[in-house]
Amino acid sequence: MADDEQERTEQPTPKRLEEARKKGQVPRSTELSAAAVILTVGGGLHFLGGYMGSRFNGLMSASLALTREQSVDESLMFPTMVAEGTHALLACAPILGLTLVAALVAPLLLGGWNLSFEALAPDFTRLNPLSGLGRMFSTRSGVDLAKAFAKFILLALVAVLLLRQKSGELMALGLEPTRAAIAHATSLAGYALLMLAGTLGLIAAVDVPWQLFQHSKQLRMTRQEIREELKESEGSPEIKGRIRNMQREIARRRMMHEVPKADVVIVNPTHFAVALKYDEKRMRAPLVVAKGADVIAARIREIATESLVPIFEAPPLARALFKSVEIGGEIPATLYVAVAQVLTYIYQLKTARGGGMNPPTPPDIDPTIDQTKH
Repeated sequence: MADDEQERTEQPTPKRLEEARKKGQVPRSTELSAAAVILTVGGGLHFLGGYMGSRFNGLMSASLALTREQSVDESLMFPTMVAEGTHALLACAPILGLTLVAALVAPLLLGGWNLSFEALAPDFTRLNPLSGLGRMFSTRSGVDLAKAFAKFILLALVAVLLLRQKSGELMALGLEPTRAAIAHATSLAGYALLMLAGTLGLIAAVDVPWQLFQHSKQLRMTRQEIREELKESEGSPEIKGRIRNMQREIARRRMMHEVPKADVVIVNPTHFAVALKYDEKRMRAPLVVAKGADVIAARIREIATESLVPIFEAPPLARALFKSVEIGGEIPATLYVAVAQVLTYIYQLKTARGGGMNPPTPPDIDPTIDQTKH
């Protein structure tokens, strides 16, 4: 296991990250979420303290203004509770709304929203006491413990400083009018939450990089795992080779069907064979409709013989065409003259045979034409 961990030196691939996300494994920082929520609530209390204090003061005044007869009337008890509860909910609505927004937006700061049904499935391996002990004494648990202790110390220190700084205002709340005292107390609570949120923000500034590092480390891969993933995504070399062979076979059969339509087959005479077709009305230059070497060249010659396609022996030209032109491509300009000589000879030969005349003299092809850059 230790050796396996040491081999995990490769960063996780996008596929690995996506699979982890589907399982609910995304980087999360509880400190960042807590700081965002407390900061939002503290800001709301600090800036909306006057509004909320006025609403709570009115609510308290209305609740204490009941007459003796109303307070003992059972028929008024439930409607009064519903009405006062509604007023209290409306008074707290701004803070509740801000809290909801902060709770929804906070995950977007790190990891984003993620709904994973796989994470909801029961995992009975967590019931293993040995695994539990391993988690308790792991490096991650030690870091979490140190982080919790540091958070406690910092928050306690900030709380003590706040109490010392605001002790005079806190003691003076009892001397203020009720409406002003409620508003002032709400504002002080918001200020205290802002200070605590700032402290949590400092902790989150350290926790977020740590969580990102831990998440990346947990998903690191070995080189073997990356190779296996590539095989799964792209297919094994054996399967890809088999597919390429099938594609070549299909292309070869399609090529052989074009040989009977060719105007001439130029051969080496045995090693290479290139079939050309030219239609001056539709083509700018002759096209190579089939080509091959050795066994394939022999098959092209065989089909050409069966289909009465003329075969012209010109080794340099056959080699030049085979090397420089792909199937379906036009011949290069450097071979125009040589190919034109061959096609002219073929057309003259067909005319001579049809008219019972003597066959024309075959053209002399430049023997160095296959050494020319095409």
